[in-house]
Amino acid sequence: MAVETEVLNELHRLRARIPELTGALAAGADGLVLAEDMPDVQPEGLAALTAAALGVGRRMVDLAARGEFRELLVRGAGGYLATYAAGPSAVLTLLADDRTNVGRLHLEGRRSGTRIAELLLAARSMDDGPVVHGGEPPAPQFRGRILGALPLRIPPQSRYEP
Repeated sequence: MAVETEVLNELHRLRARIPELTGALAAGADGLVLAEDMPDVQPEGLAALTAAALGVGRRMVDLAARGEFRELLVRGAGGYLATYAAGPSAVLTLLADDRTNVGRLHLEGRRSGTRIAELLLAARSMDDGPVVHGGEPPAPQFRGRILGALPLRIPPQSRYEP
């Protein structure tokens, strides 16, 4: 079974567990759709915006020295948009109406994000061969820089010193 099918099945299970969800999307950190269950939303546009929000969120937690990005919650007049990290290379975005229990949304969204990360890691390890010790294959590099990583410049006054 292809990883996209397994991710889509996870999105269907998530929507079954939370009836107030109006859509679910799994996308790569590059903004490409992996799987979607969104009847009323253009998934490609939302995936691209989600990738941008992921980048901003990662930079914000890095600049504020709050560790690794985990999630982002946006509330509009008609409901919520929640974004959860799904490993280092993917993101899960959920759309929910305004009567959603936000605690339950977070609980189920975090679980599904972890599950999607596991599915993608398993698929990647099958494609790339054995996984190196530590569970994560090394990131591809070019001239000493990690491919796909933005250069990071933090002004001196905001550097975190433990």
